[in-house]
Amino acid sequence: MKNEIIVYSTRICPFCVAAKNLLTSQNLDYQEIMVDKDPEQRAIMMEKSGRTSVPQIFINGTHVGGFDDLNAKVRNNELNSLLR
Repeated sequence: MKNEIIVYSTRICPFCVAAKNLLTSQNLDYQEIMVDKDPEQRAIMMEKSGRTSVPQIFINGTHVGGFDDLNAKVRNNELNSLLR
């Protein structure tokens, strides 16, 4: 079963780039939703995460948080618990 990883991001966010690079380094595919191009998607992101900043990362329906949160999960070997 394939993992569903969603990254809400913008074009000019260095933390978004870092999060996507980290996911790629873990051999994980993700769907990117650009919220700077779509205000409706930004509203959805804010409703789902309770946050206004990017990136916001969701793995299999679980809100991971931003880049720092994702990076901590990788460092602490907690990422696999979210993956199928």
